[in-house]
Amino acid sequence: MNKMVTGVLGAMMFAGLATTALAEDTTLTIATVNNGDMIRMQKLTDDFTAANPGIKLNWVTLEENDLRQKVTKDISTKGGQYDILTIGMYETPIWGAKGWLVELNGLDAPDDILPAVTGGLSANGKLYAAPFYGESSFVMYRKDLMEKAGLKMPDAPTWDFIIDAAKKMTDRANGVNGICLRGKAGWGENMAFIGSMANSFGARWFDENWKPQFDTQEWKDTLNTYLAVMKDAGPEGASGNGFSENLALFQSGKCGMWADATAAGSFVVDPKASSVADKVGFTLAPDKGLGKRANWLWAWALAIPAGSQKVDAAQKFIGWATSKHYAELVASKEGWANVPPGTRKSLYANPEYLKVPFAQMTLDSMNAADPQHPTVKPVPYVGVQFASIPEFAGIGTKVGELFSAALAGQMSADDALAQAQQYTTDAMTKAGYIK
Repeated sequence: MNKMVTGVLGAMMFAGLATTALAEDTTLTIATVNNGDMIRMQKLTDDFTAANPGIKLNWVTLEENDLRQKVTKDISTKGGQYDILTIGMYETPIWGAKGWLVELNGLDAPDDILPAVTGGLSANGKLYAAPFYGESSFVMYRKDLMEKAGLKMPDAPTWDFIIDAAKKMTDRANGVNGICLRGKAGWGENMAFIGSMANSFGARWFDENWKPQFDTQEWKDTLNTYLAVMKDAGPEGASGNGFSENLALFQSGKCGMWADATAAGSFVVDPKASSVADKVGFTLAPDKGLGKRANWLWAWALAIPAGSQKVDAAQKFIGWATSKHYAELVASKEGWANVPPGTRKSLYANPEYLKVPFAQMTLDSMNAADPQHPTVKPVPYVGVQFASIPEFAGIGTKVGELFSAALAGQMSADDALAQAQQYTTDAMTKAGYIK
């Protein structure tokens, strides 16, 4: 971005001054995911358009799996349908290295972004996406039901504790499931959770020579434990539940515990949306005593496809949406609890934000994730709940479908693992990883 554009961006972010309208109106088409933080951003964009009267916004809001499919197809075929994409830590380095994304410049205080997040959104030392929010995973739980079960949640729980608590908190006669976990198929849905869980059990996607590991005892223990606790303490129809479905269940009082994204924190404590807002506690994702917790590391971020003809306008919007100004705007309109978390160091130095009940636990959870060393044993890939190779999306989706089918009772755990091993071996051989 040239100095003039950078100056305009800075004026917008720091002084809120209206920028000069473009000679003719520019419409940005923005593809985004249908989660609460992104929907909130859409409601607040009057702040941006008032300062940039020449830029109009056209939103395409999609469920997570649909978003990934449509965005991937568009960018790989140079379709040019979107000017701004909502993508994550998996796609960004791969697409950036391929030249499919525009390098971002002129962001508000780039040195303020958490290093782990910047690293996950870069390729070859260049930033290709700006984080809208960052997340790990943690356990949300009902303090009242925990007490009723005669238990006290540890600050750093084990899987044994979580499983025991889930069983004791289950009261299906009154519509309460002890635990809600993702079951909907997708590499970023059920496999985000199960893959992170597997790390804590000592499992890994591939060994050092890229050989798939679904035939190991560690994976067998992971999947059997997951299926057993969901059978004993999970909700009906769990194979269709992703983030959004479990959020609705938890908010309506139907889950004793929910292990999922730290980004859910603001929604479960929102008294307008959550019937249990005043009863929620937070703790770290569980472990098996092997040195790794079942927490992931992710950021939903905004990027510009290389085919966009509206790069300057897109840079302006991304600068606004990921700025400290935007965080303050959300805080002023909806309270500090609703500020997009997990991206900026300054947010976690703000005493007002640290009063938010999940703030410190979010930061602790993100710091507990190590994308360079995600598992107990060595691996040839980077990524906590994914492997940063182009083939992973297809592999993770297929494995997610098999594990979701096992959860639905359509096949055994052993069959799901055997098919996962065969499919992944074939895919990795075809791609040339296995000689």
